[in-house]
Amino acid sequence: MFWRMLVGALVRQRRRMLMVALTIALGTSLSTAMLNVMLDVGDKVNRELKAYGANITVIPKSASVLKDLYGIEAGPGAAGQYLAEADLGKIKTIFWAHNIVTFAPFLENKTVLGQGGREVTLVGTWFDHSLELPTGEVAETGVRPLKTWWQVEGGWVKDDDPRGAMVGSLLASSAGLRTGDDFEITPPGGAGKERLTIRGIVSSGGSEDEQIFVPLATAQKLAGLPGKVGRIEVSAITTPENDLARRAAQNPKSLSLKDWETWYCTAYVSAIAYQIEEAVAGSRAKPIRQVAESEGVILQKTQLLMLLITVLSLIGSALGISNLLIAGVMERSREIGLLKALGATDGAILWQNLAEAVAAGIAGGGAGYFSGLGFAQVIGRSVFGSAVAVNAMVIPLVAVLVILVILAGSLPAVRMLLSLRPAEVLHGR
Repeated sequence: MFWRMLVGALVRQRRRMLMVALTIALGTSLSTAMLNVMLDVGDKVNRELKAYGANITVIPKSASVLKDLYGIEAGPGAAGQYLAEADLGKIKTIFWAHNIVTFAPFLENKTVLGQGGREVTLVGTWFDHSLELPTGEVAETGVRPLKTWWQVEGGWVKDDDPRGAMVGSLLASSAGLRTGDDFEITPPGGAGKERLTIRGIVSSGGSEDEQIFVPLATAQKLAGLPGKVGRIEVSAITTPENDLARRAAQNPKSLSLKDWETWYCTAYVSAIAYQIEEAVAGSRAKPIRQVAESEGVILQKTQLLMLLITVLSLIGSALGISNLLIAGVMERSREIGLLKALGATDGAILWQNLAEAVAAGIAGGGAGYFSGLGFAQVIGRSVFGSAVAVNAMVIPLVAVLVILVILAGSLPAVRMLLSLRPAEVLHGR
């Protein structure tokens, strides 16, 4: 009997129930899209922010000690002020190796440009380097994937080009150098000369505009430092820091065993830096705080915005359902009054009306979920240029939200239904 009355009510009110289902579908589709994107947006936003450079700098430990204790920078010739080039591949063997997007080594020395005696900074680095890892895999590293905002006039230097160089735009302008020109450099002290050819001119908006860039092997040869690098810049995907990460950054040994395991196994920038120190001998990995913290703030605000959109869409759906159900109760007031007069309890009538709303909600929620998956892919492709992962956790979450929206939207109609008096609605009093 109950099911016959339920089906009959749905058929008689098919237009209103279709509107209820459509209202729920719209709210559910937006919620599904936002929740899927929100749960997948962390890595995508971090990858987008990686275009703005490294968030970890690795320097020799002894240089870091001098800087921390005395606030001075040790000269590049001091003992122990270099890292081993052979250890670079170990960066991609840490626990969070897959979060290391790219990295590049740097070796800086002063050199004299041409015959004028002008002293400039010569930087040796990897430009676009395929590094064979201890695991047998190959990683693409270098300044080209690390510093994607550089504007290059001409071309990039190849790492196996001993005479190739890239010159900063300000230096090239003041020295009258152009792409394809040859020039000479002389290390301080006049120990030999090297003739280089400009392959490209770099414009970065920073100190690089006044520097000369050459392959790492060339800089090592000129400085007499084979197999040595001065620092490493690392770009890593990280998790926004919280109180645990900040306490660990100050002193990891102060953490309890449980907190230490949680911190070590979470992609905090401090945890990744700590693991790099473990992998690279004699190193000190220092997070670039303004970059790491900015990434966390942007990610949190992006997720908060998506959460607010989800909440507002559900509130809008609940209000729409409330209006539709109240209108339905008003139209069926005589029918409800007759049922009460014939002995139907408030609970039975209430259960039937809720069942009608739930049936429409299930249909609308199912359609809205699959539509939301499509919207999520549109957002992912248009904003991040990649697909959004379908998160199974969203299914029960959306189901609970649909039920809550139906119940919240039904409350005013339930209140009106319970207040109906058979004598008043049947006799028009």
